Amino acid sequence: MDRRDIMRFTFAQALTIALLLLCTRADTLAQERGDKGAGPPPAPVEVAPVVVDRVSERISLVGTTEAIAESIIAAEVSGLVERLPVSAGDLLQKGQLVAKLKSTNLALQLEAAEAAHKKAEANLAFAEKELARYTKLEQSKSIPGGKYDEVLYEEESWQQEVRRTQAQIDLIKDKIAKKTVPAAFSGFVAHKHTEIGEWLPVGGPVITLVDLRRIRLVVDVPERYAVQLSPRDEVMVTVPSLAEDPFPGHIYAVLPQGDPEARTIPVHVRLANPELRIRSGMEARVTFRLGDKTEALLVPKDAVLTAGGNTMVYVVAEGRARPIPVDVIGYQDGLAAVSGSLAPGDPVVIRGNERLRPGQSVEIIQRD
Repeated sequence: MDRRDIMRFTFAQALTIALLLLCTRADTLAQERGDKGAGPPPAPVEVAPVVVDRVSERISLVGTTEAIAESIIAAEVSGLVERLPVSAGDLLQKGQLVAKLKSTNLALQLEAAEAAHKKAEANLAFAEKELARYTKLEQSKSIPGGKYDEVLYEEESWQQEVRRTQAQIDLIKDKIAKKTVPAAFSGFVAHKHTEIGEWLPVGGPVITLVDLRRIRLVVDVPERYAVQLSPRDEVMVTVPSLAEDPFPGHIYAVLPQGDPEARTIPVHVRLANPELRIRSGMEARVTFRLGDKTEALLVPKDAVLTAGGNTMVYVVAEGRARPIPVDVIGYQDGLAAVSGSLAPGDPVVIRGNERLRPGQSVEIIQRD
């Protein structure tokens, strides 16, 4: 190593020692200040106390969502598909055009029937005048009785002809109207069964239409619980794929016949679906409220968080957020009945809990 290398090495050592001394001094000053400026400020949160009340026992059972109505819309008459302005997934309104069948022949038949009807009306008008004239003559005994009967029969015959041609016109118009296939109710097109240019026989399927404005579930309830349920009882329905918040529903019917082997009774549940978020075939969990009441810990529904399939609440203790695992037993009037290591009066976080971390410092705020 020459003289210049020795000088470079000595300078580098001196610079390293100086940096270490500066870092040590900075740490000492931070300790003397007590790290007063370190860390984020306390998170503002709102809290509510845990309360105890008597609530109904609840059970949760799994069912599958179904559309309240599903129908295969069919053609009432046969014909060639001329228009089909719908596709799978379209939302149709009641009465909206689904398909139109070709009706050229019927239009020609209608034109001929209307011409025959006008001719019959003209002949009837003439026959009525003749009948009026011959009625006067018959009263004055100026004509043979057989002639009057002949004129009367002619007038009645044209009356029947007018009725027959009018009925024929109505029949053709009805057939033309049936060449237009409307949506029987508002709903989604689940499937198309035909295409433009295809021949549809009488009763041929056009589309499958499902009504999702309301949802139906059929849940097999064990008989020991089913006997405690009644139609119109309120239930809570959770669809895991959509949201953790339950949808309100009600029991529509408790069927009179069950499965003797499984000892279960089918229970029909219905709920509104105004935003059409629930689709047919989704998994749903229905929570039924039974008759017997037991004491339970109640917290506001907003206090319950779900993470990784587990539920918990945050309790404020000594200015910090402490997570407490809980099991949700059921819901009642905006409150959740839970079981866990909670005590009456514990302050649980109901606002600002979404971004909290275990042990994070918090500041309780009061909302006016």
